[in-house]
Amino acid sequence: MQKVASNKSFGGEQLRYEHDSEVLHCKMKFSIYLPPNVSATDKQQRIPFLVWLSGLTCTDENFVQKAGAQRLASQLGCAIVAPDTSPRGEGVADAPDAAYDLGLGAGFYVNATQKPWQAHYQMYSYIVEELPALLFAHFPLDMNRQSIAGHSMGGHGALVIALRNPQKYRSVSAFAPICAPSQCSWGEKALTAYLGTDRSNWLDYDATALLARAGTPIPTLIDQGKDDQFLAEQLRPELFLAEAKRCNWPVQYQARDGYDHSYFFIASFIDEHLRFHHAAWS
Repeated sequence: MQKVASNKSFGGEQLRYEHDSEVLHCKMKFSIYLPPNVSATDKQQRIPFLVWLSGLTCTDENFVQKAGAQRLASQLGCAIVAPDTSPRGEGVADAPDAAYDLGLGAGFYVNATQKPWQAHYQMYSYIVEELPALLFAHFPLDMNRQSIAGHSMGGHGALVIALRNPQKYRSVSAFAPICAPSQCSWGEKALTAYLGTDRSNWLDYDATALLARAGTPIPTLIDQGKDDQFLAEQLRPELFLAEAKRCNWPVQYQARDGYDHSYFFIASFIDEHLRFHHAAWS
């Protein structure tokens, strides 16, 4: 692992690292915020942490630079980990037309089974298995107090990963998540490319479908802007909420007047999400 950036932030340290990924077969970058008085080399006092998954076109740096989450993370004494959204580098497949919703920056947090994607696009295993093991080995993080969150495509990833691995995460939250990717054009395009045309294979990565076979419920928070331009056609929260009600899944849903899909929305309510996760760690 190689440190590529370090910035002081609210008494703590915002760090960026590069490492070789055995799962993705390429070099990957991730960002991590460590609160004050926490050293990366001191494993004696392990702290809770939030994994943040970003959306389409993003890297590990968008949330770090735009959300303003470091201020409260500093006060709460928690770390925030922000991985990249897809594999990158020479030889990594991309959409032939450089489309923003497939390929680089659009990994959709799935394990691809189709050519040419399967060689590198194993983002589900990277987030669930490889990255946590790397983090635990190199940082003072408490794997028993881990939560996950995300935005848009990353909100989809956070919900899917939490639903499939409730024993790993204390809580999950999402801003404007793609709630039913098998029922929207973004999801249909990506899941067809990565997983093939058999739609039954898509259901392992569809949060609404997963609710019907989810395990132990964990606290869930979803924020959605009412003026989000993607709300009706791509995000479909009403489908997730209806299934959550049927399954008695503990979800808090907050519809915000006047807010859109941007990081202005995330920055406005990220503190509420951090406090939500902090309560689950207590």
